[in-house]
Amino acid sequence: MTGTPGTEPAAPEQRRPRVVIADDQELVRTGFGMILTARGIEVVAEAADGAEAVAAAVRLQPDVALLDIRMPVLDGLEAARRIIAQVPGCKVIMLTTFDLDHYVYAALQAGASGFLLKDVTSAHLAAAVRLVDTGDALLAPSITRRLVERFSAPDSAPAAAPAAAPQPAPAQLAALTARELEVLSMVARGLSNSELAAELTLSEATVKTHVARIFAKLGLRDRAQAVVLAYETGLVAPGPR
Repeated sequence: MTGTPGTEPAAPEQRRPRVVIADDQELVRTGFGMILTARGIEVVAEAADGAEAVAAAVRLQPDVALLDIRMPVLDGLEAARRIIAQVPGCKVIMLTTFDLDHYVYAALQAGASGFLLKDVTSAHLAAAVRLVDTGDALLAPSITRRLVERFSAPDSAPAAAPAAAPQPAPAQLAALTARELEVLSMVARGLSNSELAAELTLSEATVKTHVARIFAKLGLRDRAQAVVLAYETGLVAPGPR
């Protein structure tokens, strides 16, 4: 490696995710847009309803879509489904006022990478966008597990909840090795990669390889989807960890 003596190599430029923000409250859209822009994230469009959000996402191909759950014309859940289907690579974060909203569980089934409460701090908002842009799930697995346990039982969701996607068949797990099934079940119980490594007496790099292979074999986007799949296929049952 060559360079001028006494100088440090330039740090690589940080990636600037491109984001669409959709919320029917103008102050929320504007506030979130200002926060993200100030932190080096490019806001390519704002939308006042779900239909506008889908149109903007299809047209502009953003990296991340921030979607309010309750919006006119087209709600955030259906907007999330359409964006995930029509904009390859776009990650979706759902915005909600209430923790453990049943719509959030349905959004995770549809492929959303997680959710944020609307009172999120500015630092957390920007960090969340960058996190899902790299392919990670925004939700801690333990939080996702709470969502699944609360809403996965057929009689637990409120009658007004939107129809959930069809449950995946257990046969989907047949492609996994015994070790991968073990790793998936531990991910579903909320263990991080470092905790998995300690529990299984493996290096963290090996654990990451197992997790990546599980995602590839099952067509999963992130840990949030992995947790949902593990519960819905019966690999892990709701209850204490």
